Amino acid sequence: MRIGLAYDLKDKVPEPQGKLEDALEEYDSLETVDAIARAIEDQNHSVVKLGGGREFLCNVLEQRVDLVFNIAEGLGNYRSREAQVPSVLEMLGVPYSGSDPLCLALSLEKPLTKSLMSIAGVATPRWRVVRDIRELKEADWGDFPLPAFVKPAHEGSSKGIRVASRLESAEQIAEAVNRLLEYYHQPVMVEEFIDGEETTVGVVGNSPPVVVGIMRVIPRKKVDYFVYSLEMKRDWEALLTYECPAQLGRDVLHGIADSSLRAFEALGCRDLARMDFRIGKDGTPYFLEVNPLPGLNPRSGDLPIMAGKVGWSYETLITTILSAAQQRYGGTSREQDRHRLQPASPLQL
Repeated sequence: MRIGLAYDLKDKVPEPQGKLEDALEEYDSLETVDAIARAIEDQNHSVVKLGGGREFLCNVLEQRVDLVFNIAEGLGNYRSREAQVPSVLEMLGVPYSGSDPLCLALSLEKPLTKSLMSIAGVATPRWRVVRDIRELKEADWGDFPLPAFVKPAHEGSSKGIRVASRLESAEQIAEAVNRLLEYYHQPVMVEEFIDGEETTVGVVGNSPPVVVGIMRVIPRKKVDYFVYSLEMKRDWEALLTYECPAQLGRDVLHGIADSSLRAFEALGCRDLARMDFRIGKDGTPYFLEVNPLPGLNPRSGDLPIMAGKVGWSYETLITTILSAAQQRYGGTSREQDRHRLQPASPLQL
């Protein structure tokens, strides 16, 4: 098959005006693109690099591809930017990997995602949204649980999330929200801070989706409280320990796996996703957010790291995602059957 790769490279995306040092954090490196291409070519497919933005539009019209492996984050500050490439592919009738435009747009909009999680019976911290300065001035934080946590309402890759995002007072909340409104030009979510274990969960496949791993994120140095911030992620090898399988209680692991699969299905995720949880003092896993377009860098992506820790090669992970997409479009080859997923107990991860 001819497999197209859709992606947005950091050095090809126009840097927005302003002083946001994390403005391009979502976008990929050539290392990631080349690693995915090699993994696909190892399965005897040919790869066509389509790129992103206008380059993608030109290439997808000119090049014949059977399916697109999509990791494109989309351009601009739009809350639906991750839906841009899948929307074009659906218009053209081209099959692609990953979730559809509705799921991608919804999942990037954190408040809407959390509303759906509540309906689906998935626990999530208490939260509020501040859309502009007027709402901020009128806000009463008297009954909001402290400490609180603030972050942009539709960003990923920990953009806008720092150690200082955890706040102790209404005054600190107001200052932090004002700063994020000014810097990120989008609504801000204020969330109850759950002071417990940080975990991230990988889910792949369809009918049924399968939990690949539950990974606990542990700071190497003892701290009063832990924030899985951008600073930590950028220097994870020095600052963090990734523990997978997570050494947590049996009931906690079951709760995390159950909540992950509920979230995956409620949001309509396809082929792959990664979800973040904090574990409350009573063992309840609290859903923080979902990324149906998780980073796939072979060295630093959370999903590849956890897959490696449970015995999957990087090539197996990429091939499994690709095969899940092929199966959705009616693929029945032996190669696809070989990679068809079977349900697994989270306690065996």
